[in-house]
Amino acid sequence: MRDAVVEPPGSHEPGEFAKTPKKAAASGWMGSALEYYDFFIYAQAAALVFPTIFFPESDPQIGIIVSLATFGVGYVARPIGAFVLGHWGDTRGRKNVLVLCMLLMGVSTFLVALLPTYQQVGLLAPALLVVLRLVQGFAVGGEISGASAMIVEHAPFGRRGYYASYTLQGVQAGQILAAAVFLPLASLLPDAQFESWGWRIPFLLSALVVLAGIVIRRRVDETPVFQEEAVHGEVPKAPIVQAVRESGPDMLRVICMALMNAVPVATTVFGATYATSEAYGIEFDTATYLWISVVGNAVAVLLIPFVGNLSDRIGRRPCIIVGALGSTLLSFAYLYAISQGSVLGAFALAILMWGVVYQGYNAVFPAFYQELFPTRTRVTAFAVSQNLGTMITAFLPTVYAIVAPGDANVPLIVGSITFGIGIIAATAAWSARETHRVHMNDLGRDDAPVVPREEYERIRASV
Repeated sequence: MRDAVVEPPGSHEPGEFAKTPKKAAASGWMGSALEYYDFFIYAQAAALVFPTIFFPESDPQIGIIVSLATFGVGYVARPIGAFVLGHWGDTRGRKNVLVLCMLLMGVSTFLVALLPTYQQVGLLAPALLVVLRLVQGFAVGGEISGASAMIVEHAPFGRRGYYASYTLQGVQAGQILAAAVFLPLASLLPDAQFESWGWRIPFLLSALVVLAGIVIRRRVDETPVFQEEAVHGEVPKAPIVQAVRESGPDMLRVICMALMNAVPVATTVFGATYATSEAYGIEFDTATYLWISVVGNAVAVLLIPFVGNLSDRIGRRPCIIVGALGSTLLSFAYLYAISQGSVLGAFALAILMWGVVYQGYNAVFPAFYQELFPTRTRVTAFAVSQNLGTMITAFLPTVYAIVAPGDANVPLIVGSITFGIGIIAATAAWSARETHRVHMNDLGRDDAPVVPREEYERIRASV
């Protein structure tokens, strides 16, 4: 397919400016991978090393709880970042907000590498850690919404799910990079050296990440639909007010579906702590557990575009409902395998739960959330509602550590909470309208005309 796509007149698609879907998808993929590398190296460090170097060592369980809480505060800042950066994206353009997100994320992550430890400066160390985590959360609050808006609005009709899935493929690739950078350090360095300086190397590398990301994102064109609104004076002055007034029910649905962040939280954050911490007595090797994260994400990276394409064929809702219920149900078995010390079982179930079934939700939500809202408030409505949902899940690792200590039935307790969240997310998806056969200029309307399937398939086959 040619990268420059001009929609035919009368198609209810933006036609004044050419779409460049491949360029937009490549930019979204690279930017998301680089930015989420920064975000998730913090998650790895919070589970593996921060409890011992930034907090008192007198009580390991308390160190775990507080370290996981610092991971959660990044999610508290995300709705604030979503409000500010979403407003910027809807009034100044998708491209500008993505460059700003990258800059904020890279600088804050680099500074984490320079922090002193608790043994050196006492309580100042965790205080500075929390401040930088808040900046990280603020920056990432506009990332997925801006990147997926950029891709969806450049994608040809009938292929939005496929192209938008590259946003999340980039996110998963960023998680692979985050785990992969820690792997050789955790494997080759003695524990004392890893905790002293080895963990800092991934954070220092973020200086390269931010430079590469800014270069990549400055080269992508602004989306045709936003350019048309800007030309015709239709850009809103207060997108959040308009979003809540016009799309409040859909924002609530996105909040509920975004609770599905509980699955990666249970896998990569609490799961890492549960498997490797002496407080739970299982004590998987750190490098071994990092391989679980790498392999699960690698499978996801391969699968995501196929699921995105499937959602263009059968619809967004079926994929999300199956992904939500299936992956959260599998959390019981995954955590049970860890509790039994079964490395092979944990590997297999992580791949099935997170790498395969979860992608029914993960690969589809970037397109589905965008399609629920009109262009004029799309980034703000997506960003604010999605980040409110993920914020609710942010402290789940801390809650799990409290309600499921070492002497409790961890798989039953944590699995039950996770599955309950899956039911909520699936119900929200079921109650939403299907969007995959609705033209771009009609999105966000309850009465939007749906393209007949035969015509839709003909259009899909032509692009």
